[in-house]
Amino acid sequence: MNIYQKLIEVRKAVPFLQKDASGGQYKYNSSSQVIAAVRAKLDEMGLLLITELVSHNLLSETIEFVDKDKPKKTTTYFTEVDLLMTWVNAEKPDEQIKIPWYAQGVDIAGEKGVGKALTYGEKTFMLKQFNIATDQMDVDAFQQRMEKSVGRITSNAISQLKSAWIGAGYNINQLAPRIKQLYNCSINELSEPQVDELLAKIKEKRSEPA
Repeated sequence: MNIYQKLIEVRKAVPFLQKDASGGQYKYNSSSQVIAAVRAKLDEMGLLLITELVSHNLLSETIEFVDKDKPKKTTTYFTEVDLLMTWVNAEKPDEQIKIPWYAQGVDIAGEKGVGKALTYGEKTFMLKQFNIATDQMDVDAFQQRMEKSVGRITSNAISQLKSAWIGAGYNINQLAPRIKQLYNCSINELSEPQVDELLAKIKEKRSEPA
């Protein structure tokens, strides 16, 4: 078999996964579940997946607040990684497929951001590569539905907003004050129309001639 035929055989072996983990108000497919579901078939087909970290970007945002009359602050670390996922046919090592991939990881401790991004990136890559269906809907869509019901935007939308802001050349520390100035709220309190409006403004800024 060539490498494409082998990948199809892996896809046939895992058509569906039921969500096995839960967090907050939603269920999701854990990384260990997804990897375990495809690993045996990958071994059988003699397929190797090599993950290369091409680049990474670390952003941090510190928020100060008052808890029980005591001032506190928390720092969130947002890690972005660009990956190169390479499928290798072990029977013919020169037969390879290279696929660029992107992943994100959010951490409050500071030392786990890259690991979280790599783990999430590998899981989502496998799900999308093999078109694996999950029950109800994928984790991001379900989270968006739950958060929308209580009037909040999703963490994915926040990440998108931060990425667009930085891509336009702005300092990440200027985002929160700008949102406060425009909408008199924090980034987590933005509505979906407000996010769309702000993204449009950022896009207009990026399209302006130098």
